[in-house]
Amino acid sequence: MPPSTPSTERFTISQLARELNISTRSIRYYEEKGLISPHRTQGNQRIYSRRDRARLKLILRGKHFGYDLNEIAEMIGHTNVDVDETEQIKKSLQYGEKKLSEIRDRINELEKLAQELTTIKAKLQQRLKAIENGSVP
Repeated sequence: MPPSTPSTERFTISQLARELNISTRSIRYYEEKGLISPHRTQGNQRIYSRRDRARLKLILRGKHFGYDLNEIAEMIGHTNVDVDETEQIKKSLQYGEKKLSEIRDRINELEKLAQELTTIKAKLQQRLKAIENGSVP
């Protein structure tokens, strides 16, 4: 592949996989799902653009935040569909609020669990102290 310039930057699947620390199979899967759309050489080799690379980064960020691929697709759009930016932003905000609510619920559950464990720990420490001091009934 010839050296690239910023305006014509192209990537092979191996380059992107290495850079983004994901498998080539994952990249092909995102292509199958219509989330990225690489060009093909005459030899049928996939060649990815800066846009594909940016979309892969968005997909990975979405997965990091716990979104499933359908949600990510709605937020970033499919490559073969014209995206209404207003709708895209509204969808992203809607999913963001839902995710924040799930996170807050999980935080509350974890805080309750921590309180329960703290209570049990205190009781176990009291019991251990009583046993060690020989004051067990």
